[in-house]
Amino acid sequence: MRSANLIPTAKTKRATGLVERALNLPPLDTRKGGRAICGEARLDPTCQGRYRRRHNSHRVETVNLTNKTLTRRTVLQLSAGAAALSGSIGTASALDYPTRPVRIIVPVPPGGALDIHARLIGKYLSEHMGQSFIIENKPGAATNLGVEYVVRAPADGYTLLLMPSSVSVNETLYTNLSFHIPRDIVPVAMISSFPLVMEVNLSVPAKTVPEFIAYVKANPGKISMATSGNGSPQHITGAFFMLKTGTQMVYVPYHGGAPAITDLMGGQIQVYFSPLPESLAVIKAGKVRALAVTSAKRSPVLPDVPTVAETVRGFEADTWQGIAAPKGTSDEIVAKLNKGVNAALADPGVKAQMAALGSTPNAMSPKQFKDFIVADIDKWAAVIHDARIPPEN
Repeated sequence: MRSANLIPTAKTKRATGLVERALNLPPLDTRKGGRAICGEARLDPTCQGRYRRRHNSHRVETVNLTNKTLTRRTVLQLSAGAAALSGSIGTASALDYPTRPVRIIVPVPPGGALDIHARLIGKYLSEHMGQSFIIENKPGAATNLGVEYVVRAPADGYTLLLMPSSVSVNETLYTNLSFHIPRDIVPVAMISSFPLVMEVNLSVPAKTVPEFIAYVKANPGKISMATSGNGSPQHITGAFFMLKTGTQMVYVPYHGGAPAITDLMGGQIQVYFSPLPESLAVIKAGKVRALAVTSAKRSPVLPDVPTVAETVRGFEADTWQGIAAPKGTSDEIVAKLNKGVNAALADPGVKAQMAALGSTPNAMSPKQFKDFIVADIDKWAAVIHDARIPPEN
């Protein structure tokens, strides 16, 4: 009975090599019309004792191995099994993840809100996933340096990114990025969001947002606003506020929130849109005056402080953070990490620590997180365009 020809595929060819090596056989070259070639010479004497050709109509080759004969067809069938086995081994490897320490790259210096959140999540994952999750700070280039480092890392789940909301702004603001977030980064899990606080020096006479708007309009070009550099959340939020209120203030860039808050208390600047976790202590100590928060709802840690949106309709400018991985990271690893992060966000201890920072946990699936990022990129692209913020090279 004649059987159908078994056509080797690229996958079975690769697996054939595994079978041949396991059987300690020279490779069979299927590119020569189905005939076996041992090494470089078809008639190599060292091969004749191991291979016997049967020149029938199918040119089926056989291999004598002790008392058993393996046809070329059998080798290919074994190869197909080996290919399937290699796929199952890959799945098993993903299910065993992690088997060694994992790095979380934080693209800002230690001590800030992003760094604090990374360490909270890293500690929980270390305690519940069987391996250490190590925080590694790689600041620079408005967070682009750390992001690019992760984009270039192997997609094996062992180099992750604490992704900041600045990526949404940088997609539009920077014209020479070597990466594209929706294309080159796999969103794993949202961690949380928190508002910025619109806070002023105590010498500023304004006690409310309407009073501050009137004060700025009465002093055009005289009110200084701190930022953490072009494109930072503080900068973009301030630009958004000026765009929505028709005001003009002078940008004063700082390297980090701590020096900006110091100068705000000292009166060198008049207003600062600060991430809530970084300024909560000085607000509660009465060293600066909080006029409003930038979230859609009031913050539980500052319940008496109104939102900007209560005065300026449509104003919302939360900052957020999440975990991401390089493009190509397996779905199984992403799902396992997402489950771990979401479990951390449901943990009473983690929730309590985030609440103390004014941070709101926001569990999402990878798909939900991806859609959120795309929408955020579009939102801030419009603000950058309308506010005529010059691009960075």
